[in-house]
Amino acid sequence: MGSQLFRAKSIDRLIAEADEPEHRLKKTLGPLSLTSLGIGAVIGSGIFTLVGTAIAGQKMEFSSILNAPLLEYLIYGTPTYGRPGAGPAIALSFILVAIVCAFAALCYAELAAMIPIAGSAYTYTYATMGELIAWIIGWDLILEYAVSNMAVSVGFAAHIVDLLDWFGIHPNLQWITPAYLPSGMKDFHGTLIYGSGWHFGFNWPAFLIVMLLTVVLVRGIKESAETNNVMVLLKIVAILTFVTFAARLVKPENWHPFVPNGWGGVLTGGSIIFFTYIGFDSVSTAAEEAKNPQRDIPIGIIATLVICTVLYIAVVVVLTGLTPWQSLMDDAAPVVNTLKKLNMPAVRLVVLIGALMGMISSLLVFQLGQARVWFAMSRDGLLPRIFSRVHPRFRTPDFSTWMAGFVVGIPAGIFDIGTLADLSNIGTLFAFALVGGGVLVLRYREPNRRRAFRAPGGPLAPILTILTCVLLMAGLPIMNWIRFFVWLAIGLVIYFTYGRRHSHLKDAAAPEKR
Repeated sequence: MGSQLFRAKSIDRLIAEADEPEHRLKKTLGPLSLTSLGIGAVIGSGIFTLVGTAIAGQKMEFSSILNAPLLEYLIYGTPTYGRPGAGPAIALSFILVAIVCAFAALCYAELAAMIPIAGSAYTYTYATMGELIAWIIGWDLILEYAVSNMAVSVGFAAHIVDLLDWFGIHPNLQWITPAYLPSGMKDFHGTLIYGSGWHFGFNWPAFLIVMLLTVVLVRGIKESAETNNVMVLLKIVAILTFVTFAARLVKPENWHPFVPNGWGGVLTGGSIIFFTYIGFDSVSTAAEEAKNPQRDIPIGIIATLVICTVLYIAVVVVLTGLTPWQSLMDDAAPVVNTLKKLNMPAVRLVVLIGALMGMISSLLVFQLGQARVWFAMSRDGLLPRIFSRVHPRFRTPDFSTWMAGFVVGIPAGIFDIGTLADLSNIGTLFAFALVGGGVLVLRYREPNRRRAFRAPGGPLAPILTILTCVLLMAGLPIMNWIRFFVWLAIGLVIYFTYGRRHSHLKDAAAPEKR
């Protein structure tokens, strides 16, 4: 059993299996579409919602001591503050996270160009670290994509409420809010809608947007990419509109003090806003559908990261110059609400529509990525065969796509899960660290294999990827570490009761190359 758990699947075999007619995906994506997919995933709800918490921080009650960052325990022994905000230095937090993601992006680009197979980090670890680690990261990616999209779809529904309010339309709240609200719910004006607990209702906007995008994804990757291109253009226009018009009202005194909570606040802010960067790695999940993956995947990943970092820094520099950073505490829509306070209704409407487009495109790309991970794991025998079924006409993994839609859509209609962004963060950082390790392993094991793209600096990029990811993980709350390990434990039970027994690698007649 031990030999199977850590046997790696050869890259040549991975590529050969992807070319089998019954599993072959349609290749239609070029560098522009891949970059657009990346931007669509990265610029979603995070920049419009979580940035307020990252700037102003979170208060911590004694009963929620497990929500204190792990870093506080490591440095002080006991937490000294809830989660200190970065203040105006949030721009430094974005730069820090961009550096972390840049190292990871170089590693992803090297592996994606060498292993142009669906499945992203799951596939890369299968080719480098063996089946057990591949299962762990695949299970981790399912958590990342599903929880992220649950949070984004709930955020989308809340912004729909705000948009309807702008037009003076007020539908029955029972059909636009989750049935379970552990902390109650406020609209984006700060008005209490429901107290904590259960109530009769269902968040139909959250459910319907996921299912509508599921139909788009089933019909074809080209159609999905074209839809995403339009939404990406609209949300970039919205961000540029905010920066252009709001910049004239900036008060430089709001930037002082620039680092009010020290570098601990900058690091904690980076741990919070890391959620806003999640998605550039999803470009690699579409590797099998790229026309020239060896060239186009690295371009798509790196271009996505550069464009999004520039836009993010522009937004937070203007936002922290418009209002005192402390005023953004517990603000679920800091950009939209700040524009409302400044009495800029036209700009607010443009930004609101851009936020909605951002969330839709983010949902689209993450649903695509989630289905491809399930597809890849099923093709390896670790999940039931039906998950790797390809639609005979559209050439898309239709069953996995529909299942991903229901797995995300139904909980989004019932639960308020926007607070689970940190859980998505820890899963993503863990995946990034393993990808960095995969680069090191392959360079040692197969140094002569052709690499269309190589991360520069020798071992620098993968080593720094691992170290910086661990550093940001330390800024996440203890409770998220506990939830993360519980999720991994559930995944291991499934692997040892089903995946290991049905693995195609186990049935291979010839031993795989280690």
